[in-house]
Amino acid sequence: MKIWESQHTFSHPWETVTQAMWRKYPNPQNPHVVGVDVLNREVTSEGILMSERLMITEWGLANWVKRLIGFEEHAYAHEISTVDPKTKTLIVSSRNLTFNSKVNVDERITYTPDPQDPENKTILTQQAVVTVKGVPLTSYMEQLMTSSIAGNASNGRDALESVIVRVQTEAKEIKDTLAKLDTELKTSLDDIIKEAPIQRKL
Repeated sequence: MKIWESQHTFSHPWETVTQAMWRKYPNPQNPHVVGVDVLNREVTSEGILMSERLMITEWGLANWVKRLIGFEEHAYAHEISTVDPKTKTLIVSSRNLTFNSKVNVDERITYTPDPQDPENKTILTQQAVVTVKGVPLTSYMEQLMTSSIAGNASNGRDALESVIVRVQTEAKEIKDTLAKLDTELKTSLDDIIKEAPIQRKL
C-alpha cells in the first residue's frame, strides 16, 4: 500500500472554487477523465448537498503495465461528494470499480476556506491510497500508480483554474450586460418623459 498526499491553495473564495468544480469536466487540461454521469443528487434535511457520480477515466499507464495487469482501455470509478454550505466544506471521495480485485485507489479531496484568509483563498487537500495485490512487482506497480495520480492531480488543479477564469469571465459578461440594459432602460424612460405632453392646470 502506498499513500500519496498533496495540498494546494487557490487564490479564490470557496464559493468560486466549488462552483467551478462541478464544471471541471470535460477539460482538455485534464483529459484522463473522459466522461461523467450523475447517478443521484439530493439535499438532506440538514441542507447538505449529496451527489453520486460515475466517472469514466484513463489511468495513463504504459501499455506494458496494462498488459501485465489485464487493464481495460477505460476505467470506471464511483464518486460520492458532500457539500456543507454552513461549514463551507466540500468533500469528494472516489474509488475505482474497474479491476478492483487487484488494484484499489481510494481518493479523498477536501475543499475548505483558508483559515488565514477565508474570504479570498481556498485550500484543496488531497489523499490517495493505492493498493495493488495479486500481480507481479506489487510495490513497483503501486509507485507507478501514485506517480500517475500525482500527474493527474497537477493537471486537475490547472484545469480547475481554467474553469474558474471562465466562470469569472461569464459572471463579468452578465454583469456588464445587465448594466448596459439598465442604462438603456433609464435612457428610454427619460426620452419618454421628455416627449410626453405637458398637461396644463386649469
